[in-house]
Amino acid sequence: MSFKYINEIATQENINELLTFIDLVAGSPIDTNNVFDISDKLRDSTQMEECLAYMKQDQATSAMLAERYMGTDFDLEKLSKMPKGSLGWTYAKVMTAINYKPDFYRLLSVESDADYVINRVRKTHDLHHIMTGFSFDDFGENGVISVTVAQLAYPGFMLIDIISLMLSFFAGKDELGIDVEYLFDLISAGIKMGRKAKPLFPVKWEEVFERPLEELREELNIQPVTSGRYSWYSNPKIREAINIKTAVSI
Repeated sequence: MSFKYINEIATQENINELLTFIDLVAGSPIDTNNVFDISDKLRDSTQMEECLAYMKQDQATSAMLAERYMGTDFDLEKLSKMPKGSLGWTYAKVMTAINYKPDFYRLLSVESDADYVINRVRKTHDLHHIMTGFSFDDFGENGVISVTVAQLAYPGFMLIDIISLMLSFFAGKDELGIDVEYLFDLISAGIKMGRKAKPLFPVKWEEVFERPLEELREELNIQPVTSGRYSWYSNPKIREAINIKTAVSI
């Protein structure tokens, strides 16, 4: 295959790898394992090396990498008994309302910093939804992963953002009304939030579950999305679970 400008990088191997990633991203709304496969395939990549180098520039994040802290498993029943409005209580109520499991992710055997980062990102991903307000469905997913992209240059999520935009560009507006313009706005919102916020990776969430959610947001300089299609606050089941009765703009 010959191209006018990119012959040096458009090898058959690179093309096949790109098509594999495109296929995984296209199928990720159907099978979450595709998202895990993407990060696993990038485990030993140059992009992951760059991510780790970037993370080590922050002192607290570098210390977290050295410690390889994972904390205790998330117990929704235990967390639901924490003070109303706390991070743990909110997390448990929201996860239960939408029937999500806290241990949905798969773990790698930790043999390197990359393995640890992948595992930690997977474990805390849904907590980032809680902290940022981005919804757990297709309307908000690119927003919350873009927070991680902005803060860590995490390659798996960065690739999902890029390919999602490309797929949406060619496919046009889907049955949910999501198009490339919507995704640009969503990704931009996540990037801006991530840049403004303090580093989230070194936060030992397991040790602050009893603290008020709003207090943690203020401390970490997070201004959450609390209305609109890509906010979980707009989900009726969640609003009922955490007893929100005021009107919300969709």
